[in-house]
Amino acid sequence: MIVFNSIKYKNFLSTGNVSNEIRLDKSRSTLVVGKNGEGKSSVLDALCFVLFSKPFRNINKGQLINSINGKNCLVEIEFVASSKKYKVIRGLKPNVFEIWCDGVLINQDAATKDYQKVLEQQILKFNHKTFTQVVILGSASFTPFMQLSAGQRREVIEDILDIKIFSTMNQLLKEYYQQTKDEIIRIDDAILMAKERVTAQRKVIQIIEDAKTENIWKLESKITEYLQEITATEVKATSLIEQISLLLASVSQEKSLKHDISEIVYLTNKLSHKNKTCEDHKEFFDANSTCPSCAQSIQDDHKVKTIVELSNVIENNNKEITVLNTALATMQNTLEGINKINLDIIDKNIELSTVNNTINITNKHISALNLEIQDHKVDNCNIETEKSNLKQLANDAVTMINDRTTLSEQKNLQEISGLLLKDTGIKTAIIREYLPTMNKLINKYLQMMDSYIHFELDEGFNEVIKSRFRDEFTYASFSEGEKQKIDISLLFAWRAVAQMKNSVNTNLLILDETLDGALDDTSIELFLGMLKSINNSNIFVISHRGDVLVDKFDDKLTFVKTNDFSTIV
Repeated sequence: MIVFNSIKYKNFLSTGNVSNEIRLDKSRSTLVVGKNGEGKSSVLDALCFVLFSKPFRNINKGQLINSINGKNCLVEIEFVASSKKYKVIRGLKPNVFEIWCDGVLINQDAATKDYQKVLEQQILKFNHKTFTQVVILGSASFTPFMQLSAGQRREVIEDILDIKIFSTMNQLLKEYYQQTKDEIIRIDDAILMAKERVTAQRKVIQIIEDAKTENIWKLESKITEYLQEITATEVKATSLIEQISLLLASVSQEKSLKHDISEIVYLTNKLSHKNKTCEDHKEFFDANSTCPSCAQSIQDDHKVKTIVELSNVIENNNKEITVLNTALATMQNTLEGINKINLDIIDKNIELSTVNNTINITNKHISALNLEIQDHKVDNCNIETEKSNLKQLANDAVTMINDRTTLSEQKNLQEISGLLLKDTGIKTAIIREYLPTMNKLINKYLQMMDSYIHFELDEGFNEVIKSRFRDEFTYASFSEGEKQKIDISLLFAWRAVAQMKNSVNTNLLILDETLDGALDDTSIELFLGMLKSINNSNIFVISHRGDVLVDKFDDKLTFVKTNDFSTIV
């Protein structure tokens, strides 16, 4: 329960720089009187302004500042809620908005709008409309419950039954639901993108593998070409070897031929040397008749005989030399042929060596290509890296799919929760439980005011009113006096329900000119009797009929205007 202790205001409407202060918890019932324009109803505007930053009556906020002083408009209210003592200060020119709890100023870092939410949602736990339905019954800008729209009626009932939390939860749920939907859409887009990335990654891996396979195929094709070249070259080498073998066989007598030639040359030279000696002897005998050494004379017959013998020797040697030269010429011709064959063998050996080198070089190329093929087969670094990337992408996609599944389950739960939190859900179930009690209380207070009609609200807060001996009526069908009885009964019923729920339960009840309107004297007496039945309340009745009502109340406040400023006496 909220217990309002006091309210103080200055430079507010007709109140001047001297504060008007009212003890709200002093007396059980207080009559507030004064002439028109002297500030009786300003207390309603001050209450609503300090609590909700808006006046009770249809007045612009700027008009709340006292027009004479034009500044320092300030309203303070003190109350106890949840065993804590609060003071709220609100002012204009300059703007002031402070909330004090047990003497400590509540953090003002938040924006004014959020600061107001702290006051309404966390401290008061009701808003302006509910406050004016449960605490104030006025004749000016007050809109009776029955003249509110269905949505506004529901809002008031939800505050009274303390189930507005479900509306707040529903609003939060809608935000969470939208966030969930947005997150699902985002994840769906991310999953689609992840799938595209996985497909692209697979293509990259396939391209790398295809390139690797193609490179190996090219290398193996090159090896095949080299092997074919080696085969052809080996055939050529074999042919060369066979040719060289045949040629070598054809020059096998070269050594013996050279030996024979050497022998012939030796013999020829030897015979030529002998001939030279014989010629020298022959010339000696031809030229000399006496021996130079011993000085003996050489006989002619001996001389002739010796010359003939020498000539025969020379002739025989020359014949033999001729035979030898002929044989030598033949052998030399044969050797020359052998030399030509040897040159051919050298050429073919060179060609064979070239062929063998070609085979060796080609084999080296084949070995290098085989190593390169092996490297390609062994080197899976790029593919493994890309496969690792693919695995990571797949894992990310799986994680996102799992997240989406979780979000889908969350969305389903939110949809179910939304059904429960809708007006047709939990709130309707709670309201359905309280409606019989509400209707019973309304009809109880109607009977206490001698209004014998049967009044019921349905779950849509539409009224069904039946008058005794008459057909069904609507609120608009009744006289102003009867309407006022219904309004008062509703106000009292809401306060009673609020006390049951301890939600919008306050000590304060203010009736503004309620007794000055359409109620007749009998209804007023009945109404005052109803006031006495209200417990734990401080009731303020604003009226022009002070002379008639003064003895019905415990206390009296009189508003008077002095020098254009309202004061309380």
